[in-house]
Amino acid sequence: MFPLFISPEQAIQDMLEFQKKLGEGLTTLTQLEQFEVGITPKEAVYHEDKLTLYRYKPMVDNPNPTPILIVYALVNRPYMLDLQPNRSLIKNLLSQGQDVYLIDWGYPDGADRYLTLADYVNGYIHRSVKAVCKRHGIDKINVLGVCQGGALSLSYSAIHPERVNSLITMVTPVDFHTPDNLLSHWVNKLDVDLLVDTLGNIPGELLNWTFLSMKPFRLTGQKYLDMLDNLADSGAAANFLRMEKWIFDSPDQAGEAFREFIKQYFQNNGLIKGKVCIGEHPVDLKNVTMPVLNIYASDDHLVPPSASKVLGRFIGTEDYTEVVFKGGHIGIYVSGRAQKQVPTAITEWLDQLSSR
Repeated sequence: MFPLFISPEQAIQDMLEFQKKLGEGLTTLTQLEQFEVGITPKEAVYHEDKLTLYRYKPMVDNPNPTPILIVYALVNRPYMLDLQPNRSLIKNLLSQGQDVYLIDWGYPDGADRYLTLADYVNGYIHRSVKAVCKRHGIDKINVLGVCQGGALSLSYSAIHPERVNSLITMVTPVDFHTPDNLLSHWVNKLDVDLLVDTLGNIPGELLNWTFLSMKPFRLTGQKYLDMLDNLADSGAAANFLRMEKWIFDSPDQAGEAFREFIKQYFQNNGLIKGKVCIGEHPVDLKNVTMPVLNIYASDDHLVPPSASKVLGRFIGTEDYTEVVFKGGHIGIYVSGRAQKQVPTAITEWLDQLSSR
């Protein structure tokens, strides 16, 4: 190996450049006005406990008569799908003629300690679906499940197929025991009973640092150094802060539902083994008989492609389509490429269904 040599002059120059960037960045941050997330106009159409069901204002005169209900993960906030005007999956779906609803799970507290997966799937999701159906005078809707929300949507669709016209899953884990699933390797060693019995609800901060630890150098160090290269630009600084807000805005998790999800989905890999049970309802993926669109990311470090693209082997429909997005778990929501590709793929697929 060649020895690393940095001259004193170069070191001084680098330090001066660093200080200059830092000073410019601090000036930019002090001048930033308050920024918003979740920017697309919407109205609350249903409330229950911490849950709010939103309908986004349609952007075309005659949107798709079968609306989409987005079921996001429990572990993060759903405004990642509507982060800012030029980075919004929801806005792009609306502009392409979709009628979009979204479940906002809110922030669980001590009163939610004993909520189970049955409360979430057969309770909250089911009643939200019925609320959307009632508003439109229809019997079934399109469901878009994201990450953990995709696993819950698969479970819901298997239990209530009569309510789901089509199912779209995004970066959704299906096989939780693939060799390249680092998160699963960690979770399989977890004494979840001890954790929940000790803490009750699981702190969102604990889970957030778990996710960050999967890429510790990149996510807790390098990105802040890279930030300095763009921080003098107020637009870039606001973009960075929006992402930071989302990353660290992590709700606590209802203890019993967390225990059930870790045991049944992660540790027992029950979704593909037919061993998940939501309350009294077994989850058999063969009951997922509606058309399915499965979108996964090629460079996803949280839900590797191998964990997601097996879905077609286990569901009960041959009307199955896969779309691979070249990017990562977060890029599939907010990257420039995603804004062009993902909403278009969803809309074109739904249009094909409607034309049959």
